[in-house]
Amino acid sequence: MLASIFSETRPINYVLLGVTLVLFYGLYASADLSWLNTPIAIGQKAGLLLLLCASVLLVGFVTLRNSLSKANSYAVILFILFLVLFPTTLANGKIIVANFFLLLALRRLISLQSLVSPKEKIFDATFWILAASVFHFWCIIYLVMVFVSIVFHVARDYRNWIIPFIALLAVTIIYIMVGLMIGQDLFDHLLDDMVPGFDFTYFENIYQNIALSLFAPIVALFLLPYISSISSKPLNLQASHKKVLYAFLIGVGIYILSNNKNNSLLMFTFAPLAIMGANFMEAQKSDWTREAIVCSIAVVAFFIFFAQL
Repeated sequence: MLASIFSETRPINYVLLGVTLVLFYGLYASADLSWLNTPIAIGQKAGLLLLLCASVLLVGFVTLRNSLSKANSYAVILFILFLVLFPTTLANGKIIVANFFLLLALRRLISLQSLVSPKEKIFDATFWILAASVFHFWCIIYLVMVFVSIVFHVARDYRNWIIPFIALLAVTIIYIMVGLMIGQDLFDHLLDDMVPGFDFTYFENIYQNIALSLFAPIVALFLLPYISSISSKPLNLQASHKKVLYAFLIGVGIYILSNNKNNSLLMFTFAPLAIMGANFMEAQKSDWTREAIVCSIAVVAFFIFFAQL
Protein backbone atom coordinates (compact mmCIF):
# COMPACT_ATOMS: atom_id res chain seq x y z
CA MET A 1 0.00 0.00 0.00
CA LEU A 2 2.76 2.46 0.94
CA ALA A 3 4.72 1.82 -2.24
CA SER A 4 1.65 2.27 -4.44
CA ILE A 5 0.71 5.53 -2.70
CA PHE A 6 4.15 7.03 -3.23
CA SER A 7 4.68 5.67 -6.74
CA GLU A 8 3.56 9.08 -8.04
CA THR A 9 4.41 12.69 -7.18
CA ARG A 10 1.07 14.06 -6.11
CA PRO A 11 0.80 17.07 -3.77
CA ILE A 12 -1.12 14.94 -1.27
CA ASN A 13 1.97 12.73 -0.93
CA TYR A 14 4.04 15.66 0.31
CA VAL A 15 1.25 16.65 2.68
CA LEU A 16 1.15 13.13 4.15
CA LEU A 17 4.92 12.99 4.45
CA GLY A 18 5.05 16.45 6.00
CA VAL A 19 2.46 15.48 8.61
CA THR A 20 4.43 12.29 9.31
CA LEU A 21 7.65 14.22 9.83
CA VAL A 22 5.99 16.77 12.13
CA LEU A 23 4.33 13.97 14.11
CA PHE A 24 7.54 12.04 14.74
CA TYR A 25 9.51 15.21 15.43
CA GLY A 26 6.89 16.26 17.97
CA LEU A 27 6.84 12.84 19.62
CA TYR A 28 10.61 12.80 20.02
CA ALA A 29 10.71 16.40 21.26
CA SER A 30 7.97 15.65 23.81
CA ALA A 31 10.21 13.08 25.54
CA ASP A 32 11.92 16.04 27.25
CA LEU A 33 9.79 19.16 27.53
CA SER A 34 12.41 21.34 29.23
CA TRP A 35 12.76 23.31 25.98
CA LEU A 36 9.29 24.74 26.58
CA ASN A 37 10.67 26.84 29.45
CA THR A 38 12.41 29.42 27.25
CA PRO A 39 11.26 31.21 24.08
CA ILE A 40 14.72 30.79 22.54
CA ALA A 41 14.60 27.00 22.89
CA ILE A 42 11.09 26.95 21.42
CA GLY A 43 12.30 29.01 18.49
CA GLN A 44 15.24 26.65 17.98
CA LYS A 45 12.95 23.61 17.92
CA ALA A 46 10.64 25.30 15.43
CA GLY A 47 13.58 26.36 13.28
CA LEU A 48 15.01 22.83 13.18
CA LEU A 49 11.62 21.44 12.16
CA LEU A 50 11.44 23.96 9.32
CA LEU A 51 14.94 22.96 8.19
CA LEU A 52 13.98 19.29 8.24
CA CYS A 53 10.88 20.03 6.14
CA ALA A 54 13.00 22.09 3.75
CA SER A 55 15.51 19.23 3.56
CA VAL A 56 12.73 16.82 2.60
CA LEU A 57 11.56 19.17 -0.15
CA LEU A 58 15.15 19.57 -1.36
CA VAL A 59 15.60 15.82 -1.64
CA GLY A 60 12.46 15.59 -3.75
CA PHE A 61 13.41 18.61 -5.85
CA VAL A 62 16.97 17.44 -6.57
CA THR A 63 15.77 13.94 -7.43
CA LEU A 64 13.02 14.95 -9.84
CA ARG A 65 14.57 18.12 -11.29
CA ASN A 66 17.69 16.23 -12.37
CA SER A 67 15.85 13.07 -13.49
CA LEU A 68 17.64 10.96 -10.88
CA SER A 69 14.49 8.86 -10.60
CA LYS A 70 11.14 8.63 -12.32
CA ALA A 71 8.13 10.67 -11.22
CA ASN A 72 7.60 9.15 -7.77
CA SER A 73 8.07 10.01 -4.10
CA TYR A 74 10.21 7.03 -3.11
CA ALA A 75 13.30 9.12 -2.36
CA VAL A 76 11.34 11.42 -0.05
CA ILE A 77 9.62 8.69 1.94
CA LEU A 78 12.91 6.79 2.34
CA PHE A 79 14.64 9.94 3.56
CA ILE A 80 11.96 10.42 6.23
CA LEU A 81 12.07 6.74 7.25
CA PHE A 82 15.83 7.02 7.76
CA LEU A 83 15.22 10.01 10.04
CA VAL A 84 12.73 7.96 12.04
CA LEU A 85 15.12 4.99 12.20
CA PHE A 86 17.73 7.24 13.82
CA PRO A 87 15.66 9.59 16.00
CA THR A 88 18.72 11.22 17.64
CA THR A 89 19.08 13.00 14.32
CA LEU A 90 15.88 14.93 15.04
CA ALA A 91 17.50 16.60 18.06
CA ASN A 92 20.97 17.31 16.65
CA GLY A 93 20.74 20.92 15.49
CA LYS A 94 24.27 21.23 14.11
CA ILE A 95 23.92 18.09 11.98
CA ILE A 96 20.52 19.19 10.65
CA VAL A 97 21.90 22.60 9.63
CA ALA A 98 25.09 21.15 8.14
CA ASN A 99 23.16 18.53 6.17
CA PHE A 100 20.77 21.18 4.84
CA PHE A 101 23.72 23.21 3.55
CA LEU A 102 25.21 20.09 1.93
CA LEU A 103 21.90 19.44 0.18
CA LEU A 104 22.00 22.98 -1.21
CA ALA A 105 25.54 22.30 -2.42
CA LEU A 106 24.55 18.96 -3.96
CA ARG A 107 21.69 20.66 -5.78
CA ARG A 108 24.11 23.11 -7.42
CA LEU A 109 26.72 20.46 -8.25
CA ILE A 110 24.28 18.07 -9.90
CA SER A 111 22.70 20.89 -11.92
CA LEU A 112 26.17 21.73 -13.24
CA GLN A 113 25.54 19.21 -16.01
CA SER A 114 23.34 21.79 -17.76
CA LEU A 115 26.44 24.01 -18.21
CA VAL A 116 24.27 27.04 -17.41
CA SER A 117 26.11 29.54 -15.17
CA PRO A 118 28.78 27.02 -14.10
CA LYS A 119 30.92 29.56 -12.26
CA GLU A 120 28.03 30.69 -10.07
CA LYS A 121 27.15 27.07 -9.29
CA ILE A 122 30.73 26.20 -8.37
CA PHE A 123 30.96 29.23 -6.08
CA ASP A 124 27.57 28.53 -4.47
CA ALA A 125 28.34 24.84 -3.91
CA THR A 126 31.73 25.62 -2.35
CA PHE A 127 30.21 28.33 -0.18
CA TRP A 128 27.51 26.00 1.16
CA ILE A 129 29.99 23.19 1.83
CA LEU A 130 32.25 25.54 3.78
CA ALA A 131 29.22 26.88 5.66
CA ALA A 132 28.31 23.29 6.56
CA SER A 133 31.85 22.67 7.81
CA VAL A 134 31.40 25.52 10.29
CA PHE A 135 28.69 23.46 11.96
CA HIS A 136 30.45 20.12 11.48
CA PHE A 137 34.06 20.36 10.38
CA TRP A 138 34.39 17.08 8.49
CA CYS A 139 31.78 18.23 5.99
CA ILE A 140 34.79 19.93 4.42
CA ILE A 141 35.70 16.70 2.62
CA TYR A 142 32.59 17.34 0.53
CA LEU A 143 34.84 19.76 -1.38
CA VAL A 144 36.01 16.68 -3.27
CA MET A 145 32.61 16.78 -4.96
CA VAL A 146 33.28 20.28 -6.25
CA PHE A 147 36.48 19.28 -8.01
CA VAL A 148 34.95 16.03 -9.28
CA SER A 149 32.11 18.07 -10.80
CA ILE A 150 34.61 20.45 -12.42
CA VAL A 151 36.41 17.47 -13.93
CA PHE A 152 33.14 16.05 -15.24
CA HIS A 153 31.85 19.21 -16.87
CA VAL A 154 34.02 22.35 -17.02
CA ALA A 155 37.65 21.33 -16.55
CA ARG A 156 38.96 23.22 -19.59
CA ASP A 157 38.35 26.69 -18.14
CA TYR A 158 41.14 27.32 -15.60
CA ARG A 159 39.00 29.95 -13.85
CA ASN A 160 36.65 27.24 -12.62
CA TRP A 161 39.53 25.74 -10.61
CA ILE A 162 40.16 29.08 -8.88
CA ILE A 163 36.55 29.80 -7.88
CA PRO A 164 36.48 27.37 -4.89
CA PHE A 165 39.42 29.24 -3.35
CA ILE A 166 37.59 32.54 -3.79
CA ALA A 167 34.61 31.03 -1.96
CA LEU A 168 36.99 29.84 0.78
CA LEU A 169 38.30 33.38 1.19
CA ALA A 170 34.75 34.76 1.39
CA VAL A 171 33.65 32.26 4.05
CA THR A 172 36.85 32.83 6.05
CA ILE A 173 36.29 36.60 6.09
CA ILE A 174 32.65 36.17 7.17
CA TYR A 175 33.70 33.67 9.85
CA ILE A 176 36.33 36.03 11.28
CA MET A 177 33.91 38.97 11.23
CA VAL A 178 31.23 36.99 13.09
CA GLY A 179 33.84 35.93 15.65
CA LEU A 180 34.87 39.54 16.21
CA MET A 181 31.25 40.68 16.51
CA ILE A 182 30.37 38.14 19.20
CA GLY A 183 33.75 38.44 20.91
CA GLN A 184 34.75 34.78 20.61
CA ASP A 185 37.62 32.95 18.95
CA LEU A 186 35.64 30.60 16.75
CA PHE A 187 38.78 28.90 15.45
CA ASP A 188 39.14 27.07 18.78
CA HIS A 189 35.80 25.44 18.03
CA LEU A 190 37.07 24.30 14.62
CA LEU A 191 40.37 23.01 16.03
CA ASP A 192 38.48 20.79 18.46
CA ASP A 193 36.35 19.34 15.66
CA MET A 194 39.37 18.73 13.40
CA VAL A 195 40.57 15.87 15.59
CA PRO A 196 39.34 12.61 13.99
CA GLY A 197 37.76 9.98 16.19
CA PHE A 198 37.47 6.25 15.62
CA ASP A 199 35.57 5.15 18.70
CA PHE A 200 32.52 3.23 17.50
CA THR A 201 31.37 2.16 20.98
CA TYR A 202 29.17 5.18 21.45
CA PHE A 203 25.73 3.56 21.70
CA GLU A 204 23.56 4.86 24.54
CA ASN A 205 21.15 1.93 24.34
CA ILE A 206 20.80 -1.37 22.53
CA TYR A 207 18.25 0.04 20.09
CA GLN A 208 20.81 2.45 18.62
CA ASN A 209 23.06 -0.56 18.01
CA ILE A 210 20.19 -2.49 16.43
CA ALA A 211 19.31 0.48 14.21
CA LEU A 212 22.84 0.65 12.83
CA SER A 213 22.91 -3.12 12.35
CA LEU A 214 19.68 -2.98 10.35
CA PHE A 215 20.82 0.06 8.38
CA ALA A 216 23.82 -1.85 7.00
CA PRO A 217 21.78 -4.40 4.97
CA ILE A 218 19.53 -1.59 3.70
CA VAL A 219 22.66 0.17 2.45
CA ALA A 220 23.86 -3.02 0.74
CA LEU A 221 20.41 -3.59 -0.81
CA PHE A 222 20.35 -0.13 -2.40
CA LEU A 223 24.06 0.55 -2.98
CA LEU A 224 25.29 -2.54 -4.82
CA PRO A 225 22.59 -2.60 -7.56
CA TYR A 226 22.99 1.17 -7.97
CA ILE A 227 26.72 0.86 -8.62
CA SER A 228 26.16 -1.81 -11.25
CA SER A 229 23.33 0.14 -12.91
CA ILE A 230 25.13 3.46 -13.47
CA SER A 231 26.72 2.31 -16.73
CA SER A 232 23.25 1.47 -18.10
CA LYS A 233 21.82 4.92 -17.31
CA PRO A 234 21.40 7.43 -20.16
CA LEU A 235 24.79 8.89 -21.03
CA ASN A 236 23.79 12.43 -20.08
CA LEU A 237 22.74 11.27 -16.59
CA GLN A 238 25.68 9.04 -15.70
CA ALA A 239 27.77 11.88 -14.25
CA SER A 240 24.86 12.91 -12.01
CA HIS A 241 24.40 9.37 -10.73
CA LYS A 242 28.13 9.11 -10.07
CA LYS A 243 27.88 12.28 -7.97
CA VAL A 244 25.09 10.69 -5.93
CA LEU A 245 27.33 7.68 -5.34
CA TYR A 246 30.29 9.88 -4.36
CA ALA A 247 28.05 11.93 -2.07
CA PHE A 248 27.07 8.75 -0.23
CA LEU A 249 30.68 7.58 0.10
CA ILE A 250 31.73 11.00 1.39
CA GLY A 251 28.85 10.86 3.89
CA VAL A 252 30.23 7.55 5.15
CA GLY A 253 33.65 9.18 5.34
CA ILE A 254 32.26 12.02 7.46
CA TYR A 255 30.73 9.48 9.84
CA ILE A 256 33.99 7.53 10.13
CA LEU A 257 36.23 10.56 10.70
CA SER A 258 33.99 12.52 13.06
CA ASN A 259 34.82 12.78 16.72
CA ASN A 260 32.11 12.32 19.40
CA LYS A 261 30.26 9.82 17.24
CA ASN A 262 26.55 9.17 17.35
CA ASN A 263 24.02 7.77 14.91
CA SER A 264 22.86 11.24 13.84
CA LEU A 265 26.10 11.58 11.84
CA LEU A 266 24.65 9.07 9.40
CA MET A 267 22.28 11.80 8.24
CA PHE A 268 24.90 12.83 5.69
CA THR A 269 24.22 9.53 3.88
CA PHE A 270 20.41 9.69 3.97
CA ALA A 271 19.74 11.81 0.86
CA PRO A 272 22.03 9.95 -1.59
CA LEU A 273 20.94 6.59 -0.16
CA ALA A 274 17.29 7.58 -0.56
CA ILE A 275 17.94 8.40 -4.22
CA MET A 276 19.64 5.03 -4.66
CA GLY A 277 16.66 3.40 -2.96
CA ALA A 278 14.25 5.13 -5.32
CA ASN A 279 16.18 3.70 -8.27
CA PHE A 280 16.11 0.25 -6.70
CA MET A 281 12.36 0.45 -6.14
CA GLU A 282 11.77 1.47 -9.76
CA ALA A 283 13.78 -1.53 -10.96
CA GLN A 284 11.47 -3.99 -9.17
CA LYS A 285 8.91 -5.41 -11.55
CA SER A 286 6.68 -6.81 -8.83
CA ASP A 287 4.39 -4.47 -6.91
CA TRP A 288 4.54 -6.87 -3.97
CA THR A 289 8.32 -6.59 -3.84
CA ARG A 290 8.13 -2.81 -3.65
CA GLU A 291 5.46 -2.99 -0.96
CA ALA A 292 7.48 -5.50 1.05
CA ILE A 293 10.60 -3.32 0.95
CA VAL A 294 8.92 -0.04 1.93
CA CYS A 295 6.70 -1.62 4.59
CA SER A 296 9.62 -3.58 6.10
CA ILE A 297 11.74 -0.45 6.42
CA ALA A 298 8.77 1.46 7.85
CA VAL A 299 7.98 -1.22 10.45
CA VAL A 300 11.62 -1.45 11.55
CA ALA A 301 11.95 2.35 11.72
CA PHE A 302 8.73 2.76 13.74
CA PHE A 303 9.71 0.00 16.17
CA ILE A 304 13.20 1.44 16.77
CA PHE A 305 11.75 4.94 17.15
CA PHE A 306 9.10 4.09 19.75
CA ALA A 307 11.51 1.83 21.64
CA GLN A 308 13.71 4.88 22.29
CA LEU A 309 11.01 7.27 23.52
